Amino acid sequence: MHKKNRIVLAIVVAAGLSGAAGTAIASDGFDHMIVTGRTTQPIGHYEFCKVHPAECRVVSADTRPMRLTRQRWDELVRVNQQINTQVTPVTDLEYYGVEEYWTFPDRFGDCEDYALLKRRQLIKLGWPASSLLITVVRQRNGDGHAVLTVRTDRADYVLDNLDERIVAWHETEYRYLKRQAASHSGMWEGIDDARPVLVGSVSN
Repeated sequence: MHKKNRIVLAIVVAAGLSGAAGTAIASDGFDHMIVTGRTTQPIGHYEFCKVHPAECRVVSADTRPMRLTRQRWDELVRVNQQINTQVTPVTDLEYYGVEEYWTFPDRFGDCEDYALLKRRQLIKLGWPASSLLITVVRQRNGDGHAVLTVRTDRADYVLDNLDERIVAWHETEYRYLKRQAASHSGMWEGIDDARPVLVGSVSN
């Protein structure tokens, strides 16, 4: 490709999602997570599946990431902001009296509840289940956390109740452990998080 054409193409791609809150174009070879195969299902998700079996029986033959258009990006931004605003954060122990309880929140919820509700809302908007994966991560302070990974043709993005921005997974400060399998919503896969260790993580 001619050098001038490459520059024009780069500008067009960068402008395609410009103006959206938290837009991030992935780079450095970490656009998409690398999964390592089957792993254990979180106990909270196991119990959730017993109450909502249909949510955990979705088998996807086509697991290609969603094509990210401006309309689809706007849907991500809108759903992320709406649910982060309408749900008040509370721990499962405070609200339900148990250490771990995954469910669709009404007014109050824990991190995984936000992720479950965002996933359900995006599926209603036509997103495939294979592109919307509940993901378990570790925060810099060592605490466990859950986010929604959104698989797109540009990158894997993260919808997080602790951050209004939507950024590529590798731009967050989490250490990624495992996520739902794209091919089966009731199964989980390990994540090979091969990014360099964050300086902040070491100092903490």
